[in-house]
Amino acid sequence: MNREYHRWYSHRLHREMELLVFGHSGAKVLMFPTRDGRFFEYEQLGIVGTLKDKIEAGQLQLYCVEGLANESFYGFGSHAAARIARHAAFEDYILNEVLPLMAQKNGHDCTIVQGCSLGAFQAASLAFRHPHLFRKLVAFSGRYDLTLNVESFGDLFNGYYDDSIYFRMPSHFLPNLQDDWRLDRLRQMEIVLTVGDEDPFLDNNRHLSAILAGKGVHHQLHVWQGRAHRAGAWRKMAALYI
Repeated sequence: MNREYHRWYSHRLHREMELLVFGHSGAKVLMFPTRDGRFFEYEQLGIVGTLKDKIEAGQLQLYCVEGLANESFYGFGSHAAARIARHAAFEDYILNEVLPLMAQKNGHDCTIVQGCSLGAFQAASLAFRHPHLFRKLVAFSGRYDLTLNVESFGDLFNGYYDDSIYFRMPSHFLPNLQDDWRLDRLRQMEIVLTVGDEDPFLDNNRHLSAILAGKGVHHQLHVWQGRAHRAGAWRKMAALYI
């Protein structure tokens, strides 16, 4: 299996950024890690191994990036406004540095965006706002409203709220979306959401599903048994849905 390590200095983020590429051709898959995960998480968790046959057959090429959650959403030493601004800069890095690299290395017309846990939020937030860039969204065990208070999971912005937060929370901006151009492209995207029936964000996933249905956006919501918020479940999901 082709495996490549890439590192460069991002002037948008003012730091070195790293990523791993697996495979040589096929549909490109942009993969966001979990909250504490690094760019090598998908390899460590065995998800790359689960997809090995598809990768070696030239059906998929994976691009595993950093998530920078500890500098943005979970960087609690900074004010919430600074943290959402850091996430916005991270998105600029993805849009203007990572996606061009993917296009340069691989001319396949299908780009998939995928994530687990917080990575599922990052993948969905990006895809719902830039649906023309992606053919498919695959989100495992996601939370699509980071302002929610559920069980031990609190509002990551501590009550602070602004337009930058609003336009990045799918549960917030999608209900008011009236842009026909964006809605048409969302309706062309394949969307797969998964969550466990004991996951604290099951209701949030069902709420997002209802919003998408109300907008005429076809999608799949698969509810798995148990919490299903772990590597073993994600490996099985990856084999089925990526």
